[in-house]
Amino acid sequence: MKLICIGRNYTDHIEELENERPTDPVVFMKPDTSILLKKQPFFIPDFSNDIHHEVEVLIKINKVGKHIDKKFAHKYYDEISLGIDFTARDLQSKLKEKGLPWEKAKSFDGAAVIGHWVSKKEFVDVDDIDFHLEKNGKTVQRGNTKLMLWKIDELIEYISKYFTLKIGDVIFTGTPAGVGSVKAEDILTGYISDKQFFSIKIK
Repeated sequence: MKLICIGRNYTDHIEELENERPTDPVVFMKPDTSILLKKQPFFIPDFSNDIHHEVEVLIKINKVGKHIDKKFAHKYYDEISLGIDFTARDLQSKLKEKGLPWEKAKSFDGAAVIGHWVSKKEFVDVDDIDFHLEKNGKTVQRGNTKLMLWKIDELIEYISKYFTLKIGDVIFTGTPAGVGSVKAEDILTGYISDKQFFSIKIK
């Protein structure tokens, strides 16, 4: 399996990091070794002093596809989840300054949280999903998939032009504004509407 991540998919997040608005989806990958094991804490790596949380809606691919037309994209996933794309922001900034890839800042061990999966049939419209992240009981990020620059089916169409999608692949669809640093003993809890999808302790 592979984790395919989308950057800069919410205008408010683009603005908060003072990034340029992209003309196409920004795509990067995480290996399966970046998945944080269930019920395990997230350990802040020693190579960063500024790890940021980025909460995102996730979809899981359920069949193999290549060059998928947007009108057929809905047939390629039937489960939704919520997760976190942990980012070593200080390291990412240095890499970006030099025009280098982001992998060290985005794809390290434990950098991908995947919550529990639910059927997409639980949602009236996958392009209108409310979600939020709480840090120590206080909401720090809030978003809705209707605010995505590229909606889920558009992302599947775009990604599948470049990469064959395989069963079990996970797409991280982008994060809204409110990203921020974490410290030891923080508790991060993610919700879609009022249902909890994960709770992670920072060490």
